[in-house]
Amino acid sequence: MVEKMLGVLGGMGPLASAQFMLRLTLLTPAERDQDHVPAILWSDPRVPDRTAARLGTGEDPLPALLRGIRGLEAAGCGAIAIPCNTAHGWYAAMQAATRLPILHIVEAAAVELRRLGVAPGRIGLMGTAATLAMRLYQDHLAGLGWDCLTPSPEEMARLVTPGIALVKANRVAEAHAPLAEAAGLLARRGAGAVVLGCTEIPLGIAAGPALPFPVVDTIDALARAAIGWARG
Repeated sequence: MVEKMLGVLGGMGPLASAQFMLRLTLLTPAERDQDHVPAILWSDPRVPDRTAARLGTGEDPLPALLRGIRGLEAAGCGAIAIPCNTAHGWYAAMQAATRLPILHIVEAAAVELRRLGVAPGRIGLMGTAATLAMRLYQDHLAGLGWDCLTPSPEEMARLVTPGIALVKANRVAEAHAPLAEAAGLLARRGAGAVVLGCTEIPLGIAAGPALPFPVVDTIDALARAAIGWARG
């Protein structure tokens, strides 16, 4: 029986947070209800847009993020998972504001790359414009031996950003084609695997045929990290 309570700081977006809860459940080795990870989802879609904030065109989301963290603390959680990649641009400020450990989605993705057997070398990375601009993945993964290829500005504008927007608008099936095309372009440029570094992207990719190369679903990666925390 798992005793630790996981806090999930979500709503960014709501569908990705719901998918995280689903994958947390499905990936947990369990025989009965009591074997699963106790979790509280704080799903607040009112958090200001993280990409707009980082690109200098929107409101700072940190106060809303800290409000959610305080709510999860008050609920008795022992750790926090945030199924939003771009929100990790405020990771240091959030971690400094709480005694609870915050599981880091980029570190979880690196563990997932190893689990999938992806050797150090050239990989692809998809994400929001802000996640890529902040180099959340590129710098961390470079230190572990992976060199990240990212979509061109034209591919971001034509494929990735519209694909993410379609998932946020609940038009998930329509998101598959642009997101799969963007991933395929990275593979054709030599990426041995593609990290789906925005939690909307795995939803769009999963809405159509499987891609013919390894992908790192950062929702699954974070869920596995949360299960490891709860059982460790």
